[in-house]
Amino acid sequence: MKQVDTKFIKLNTAIPGPRAQEILARKESSVPRGPFTTAPTFVVKAEGALLTDVDGNTFIDFAGAIGSMNVGHCPAPVVDALKEQLDQYIHTCFHVMMYEPYIQLAEKLNEITPGNHAKKTFFLNSGAEAVENAIKIARKYTGRKAVISFERGYHGRTLLAMTLTSKVRPYKYEFGPFAPEVYKMSYPYYYRAPYSATPEEMDEMILQRFNDFFLGDVAPDDVAAIIMEPVQGEGGFVVPSKAFVQGVKRLCEKHGILFIADEVQTGFGRTGKMFAMEHFDVEPDLIVMSKSIGAGLPISAVTGRAEIMDSPNPGEIGGTYGGSPLGCVAALKVIEMMEEQNLPARAQVVGDKIISAFKRFQERFREVGDVRGLGAMCALEIVKDKASKEPDKDLTAKIVQACNRNGVVILSAGLYSNVIRILSPLVITDEQLEEGLAVMENVLEEHCSAN
Repeated sequence: MKQVDTKFIKLNTAIPGPRAQEILARKESSVPRGPFTTAPTFVVKAEGALLTDVDGNTFIDFAGAIGSMNVGHCPAPVVDALKEQLDQYIHTCFHVMMYEPYIQLAEKLNEITPGNHAKKTFFLNSGAEAVENAIKIARKYTGRKAVISFERGYHGRTLLAMTLTSKVRPYKYEFGPFAPEVYKMSYPYYYRAPYSATPEEMDEMILQRFNDFFLGDVAPDDVAAIIMEPVQGEGGFVVPSKAFVQGVKRLCEKHGILFIADEVQTGFGRTGKMFAMEHFDVEPDLIVMSKSIGAGLPISAVTGRAEIMDSPNPGEIGGTYGGSPLGCVAALKVIEMMEEQNLPARAQVVGDKIISAFKRFQERFREVGDVRGLGAMCALEIVKDKASKEPDKDLTAKIVQACNRNGVVILSAGLYSNVIRILSPLVITDEQLEEGLAVMENVLEEHCSAN
């Protein structure tokens, strides 16, 4: 493979290097096989969109800790806030003695999430935990049990979240039985539309299918909530139309079903707006957040209409570490940075540059089948050829591995594991972005066929 002139990527050794290989050997004997890793090395320093490993190799980060680092690694305002908080108190448990940052963050999320109605917010540790609690709240408020999620959707790895998730391997295989009263509906995938249907026809077909679903599977007055990712993340960065999302919301309103937006990956500026639902002009009843809310600190949130959020009685929702002081002060600084630096607008600039490069890749290489995205949530789909659209999981894995070896940390996704997704920090510089994309193009040139 030809060399790319690099200013930011510094590769002193092969990947993994000698020190990383030593630690990998220790990992094999001390950590189970289950936790998968994409880059076979170990970080010692991270700043902005750059990662440096134990062998002194520096990488451009196109993965962003699976979308958790929208404000970049170790942003100074967040680091300073954490240091100040560490000198005051680390944890008291909000259920024992409360602390003001929890209230400040709840007030801020009530203000910035979609909708002008009265809202309330509470905090947890992870996206999956927030999803589970949003479902609990929906069931409590409506008195109903059934929940609908979507094909290819991803909502987490805990029991109920895993049940909502729609991919057997690696998430569900041999981990059953699953939670009851969870149903799946179709979600538009325009690139793979059956019978060459137009996007409009596909939207209408799926929305009409709800009528049969409510007759044949579960009555609408038994459904507590429909949970939707406004852009499917692990499902392959599949973007629906505004008409589809609004159509689902109308169905919810017609039948008294709560609309839950899972914005764990799409939130906090990723798609070019603070929350992806703003693109669709839909106000969810409940919104689930995590990942980039805390710049790497484990915290998640559920925000919703005040009357819905107040339906659980005292003690019925919560958790020992939910809304930790460190997570709250980090999140407050993250939101401040996003507003002051207008990072959602920067996401659109980053996304435009990525999509422009991806379209060039699509024109050059036979195996780049589709290019799609919203803001800086961008992906390309790898196929065996453009005519058949047959997914090529093996080639995708080779491309990801080659990018990692050449200094760009990157991830795959999709039901068929054939989608390459970009979740770089939004603070990535134009130079860093262009260098990373040049490495990607070089890798594709080595592994793909010319059109």
